[in-house]
Amino acid sequence: MKIGIITFLDPKATPEKQKALEDEIEKSIGKIFLDKLEFISLSIEHDRPSLRAALIRLCDGEKCPLVLTAGGNGPTANDFTPDVTLENVDRKLPGFGEIMRYYSYERFKVSVLSRAEAGVRGKSLVINMPAKPKPMAFCLRLLQEGIVEALEQISGIVPKLRGDEIEVPIDKYLPFLKKLRPKLDPAGPKHPYIGG
Repeated sequence: MKIGIITFLDPKATPEKQKALEDEIEKSIGKIFLDKLEFISLSIEHDRPSLRAALIRLCDGEKCPLVLTAGGNGPTANDFTPDVTLENVDRKLPGFGEIMRYYSYERFKVSVLSRAEAGVRGKSLVINMPAKPKPMAFCLRLLQEGIVEALEQISGIVPKLRGDEIEVPIDKYLPFLKKLRPKLDPAGPKHPYIGG
């Protein structure tokens, strides 16, 4: 399966650092799917025409069933990825962005600032993802079933998933469990059915 990835060139990063970021993103995506993947990664200038051209190339030219953008989803004037995405898709799929914001907030508080969107262009699913590999991997695991279903409906492709689930840290629930099962005081009253 072809997967298109769009990253913005960081003027402060060396070519080696930029390549390392792209490799890490590809690796995090590869952990989701069992199928053999072909990545088409484009590192572009941080401007609207470049993003538009990259989306059109990956969707219309390369025919990638899945296209992921990395970054540019925030509230500043330079965060235009969702706007350009919506201008260049045929149909909007708001559920992807909603799920990412809702479930990411517990781990990444800044996700409340995300304006990430998703949509369909031709037979391609386009999703705006976080710029960093770890949050991207987390969001992909949140969305994996939805991505597979969308790809089947849009392009007829049904990729296989590894099926790993997001782990919920037990310490998140410990205070709640302790309230449900308070620790008995050894000096206090005994259980009514044990030792009278």
